[in-house]
Amino acid sequence: MRHNPDYALDDVETVRALVRENPWATIVSHVPGEGLVASHYPVLLEEDAEGISIVSHVGRPDERLHQLGRHETMVIVYGPQGYVSPSWYGTSPAVPTWDFAVAHLFGTPEILSDDENLAVLDRLVSWFESPLPDPYLMHCTLENTAYAERIVHGTVGFRLRATRIEAKEKMHQDKSPEVIARVVEALRNPGPYENPKLADRIADVNRDVLDGKEVTA
Repeated sequence: MRHNPDYALDDVETVRALVRENPWATIVSHVPGEGLVASHYPVLLEEDAEGISIVSHVGRPDERLHQLGRHETMVIVYGPQGYVSPSWYGTSPAVPTWDFAVAHLFGTPEILSDDENLAVLDRLVSWFESPLPDPYLMHCTLENTAYAERIVHGTVGFRLRATRIEAKEKMHQDKSPEVIARVVEALRNPGPYENPKLADRIADVNRDVLDGKEVTA
């Protein structure tokens, strides 16, 4: 990722929150003799670990394609992102841009045992089901438990403790409060680029400069 100190995201707790709130990730490995391999899976932040540690699984045979556990892997987590039109600025000259938050987590995965993998799958299901009024948990019935214990062998669980992190958050920090407020309002309005999650993120990142500025909630 291109280094840009203006948008560098160095705060570990903010990166942890980014992972927690945006669990769909891209797993990238460089495999000798094969080149780049990429897969996409949900990840779960280990809340009680120091730094940033995530757990997940891949479906077989992805663990062989990645040679999982034999070399460094990069996991990419994406936060809110979207297009920003210069027509919203109310100033000239101006050019289009793209605001985004992203983190690259580097580390060598640790392969989990079947029991550990089953526990991680249980936690993943609980995490995503818990907001529902009638959560369908992995152990909701004996039949479902037996089914989960059968299919777990078709997956390989892993833990990745990030030994290196590259993260960036470009949320119009270099613009005036007036421009930021107009961008936030435009992203909240109905239209082809309506993006309330990005609007909320821009407003949150620039809370200090927007203090006292009228921004539509």
